[in-house]
Amino acid sequence: MATEGARARAPRPSSKPNGQWKLDGKAPLNGNEEWKQVDDGLSVRDRIENIYSKGGFASIDPTDLHGRFRVWGLYTQRKPGIDGGRTATLEPHELEDEYFMLRVRIDGGQLTTKQLRVIAGISTEFGRETADLTDRQNIQLHWIEVESMPEIWRRLEAVGLGTTEACGDVPRVVLGSPVAGISVDELIDPTPQIDEITSRFIGDASLANLPRKFKTAITGHPSQDVVHEINDVAFVAVDHPELGIGYDLWVGGGLSTAPRLGERLGVFVAPERVAEAWHGVAQIFRDYGYRRLRNKARLKFLLAEWGTEKFRQVLQDEYLGYELPDGPAAPKPLAHGDHVGVHRQKDGRFYVGVTPIVGRVSGPTLARLADLIEEHGSTRLRTTPHQKLVILDIPEDRVESLISGLDELGLSARPSLIRRGTIACTGIEFCKLAIVETKAYATDAVLALEERLAGIDLPHPISLHVNGCPNSCARIQTADIGLKGQLVMIDGEQVPGYQVHLGGGLANADRESAELGRTVRGLKVSADGIADYTERVVRRFLEDRDAASDETFAQWAHRAEEEALQ
Repeated sequence: MATEGARARAPRPSSKPNGQWKLDGKAPLNGNEEWKQVDDGLSVRDRIENIYSKGGFASIDPTDLHGRFRVWGLYTQRKPGIDGGRTATLEPHELEDEYFMLRVRIDGGQLTTKQLRVIAGISTEFGRETADLTDRQNIQLHWIEVESMPEIWRRLEAVGLGTTEACGDVPRVVLGSPVAGISVDELIDPTPQIDEITSRFIGDASLANLPRKFKTAITGHPSQDVVHEINDVAFVAVDHPELGIGYDLWVGGGLSTAPRLGERLGVFVAPERVAEAWHGVAQIFRDYGYRRLRNKARLKFLLAEWGTEKFRQVLQDEYLGYELPDGPAAPKPLAHGDHVGVHRQKDGRFYVGVTPIVGRVSGPTLARLADLIEEHGSTRLRTTPHQKLVILDIPEDRVESLISGLDELGLSARPSLIRRGTIACTGIEFCKLAIVETKAYATDAVLALEERLAGIDLPHPISLHVNGCPNSCARIQTADIGLKGQLVMIDGEQVPGYQVHLGGGLANADRESAELGRTVRGLKVSADGIADYTERVVRRFLEDRDAASDETFAQWAHRAEEEALQ
């Protein structure tokens, strides 16, 4: 058995500087650091609006195109027809089309139907009706032309949305509990903390040049519904025996090719000090993060070198100017954090969590959804970190009517456990980094498995995460079954496929704490073989599991012999 390492290793001691600003000075040590020091990207919007949107794609400066555009949520998308075997051999300009993926930033996942209708209109008018829910609560559109961006920004910002720092080496979208402010059992509504962070620091030039991306999550819900263990900084609500309700601070999580689970600093952060603590962690990353090598530039590598004790001390001594009190860990979640299904709100109304297949929706679907929500007496919904949607504020006597309408849109409030647990990244359809298609193969697999496993009672949702490359945008190391896109040998022929990770997961109702998945040497699946493999391994799990102990798929996968996992 080969087991994926649980921690990203700190860089080995080197005679070369790591590019830590506070220790090595600010002289740029690679091309990315050079252009960021010249212009970090915040100012490129002016050029997009006044030069590039008028001159078209050919007028765009290459450094702006491949670097600074990201700060405004724009990536060039993959040119159709380029197979995955050429992903690593072609230059960016050879891979890219003259169209963009646009990421709409939705902090906390909080949307109104008016905002949703605007996104739907942009999708339909400018994006060939594309729209994908991401696992970071954003909505991504495709086929966007640079000529359209001034009008797109005008429409988004007119309803309080935007794309500022939706990508790039900046503070990305802040994940927040999808049921903030409405849940019966939440400890605290984190919306004020999210609002303070975003209003004070998003677009702040002092944080616009970080070593790499910086991901944040905040939840007040006991299900721990924001995948906090794999964010750079996260705040999880706790009830301190003396100080009351506040947050447990986590740092240093992240996946990609060197996965590392975040760690608790062991401190209690009062609600009014969350923004200060967040800012302190962000500044530590800016000042001490590794900048020489891009593949070592995430906060997790600094934490691996420092450890939590030093990290806490630097945070307190250099950035806060006061000591944070010790604090307790949050208890094990008692419910799943995807919020799928029908749940009563604290005001007596209901919220309904729904599952599109692998997060794929469309502009027309979103427009009809906005109409449906309003027809049922609500104007609010939320996106989730699990490619789901949550509809808020539904009167009890309108719930079943809403669910029927949602089913017609392909949004299921009572999905199969396979559909509920499956997510997929963008894949080769649009992504320049991808090697394998994801959304289409995952969708086909879900539909096939729903037929093949019909009538079989699964003991819990089984998460199936499908990723088009090793970078783990679909969180393959934290799934029951995680599939990492690569070219694989099947019967002597090289074909698109996936390496298999088994038994990963984050803290939830079925597990005490997060754990990364197990890899079995040589275990590969062809791209069109997802359903066959998943059916086989799930049936074997059901045969072998210790039902008396309520054994989960992940527990079984870590103890099973390799033969059982093939």
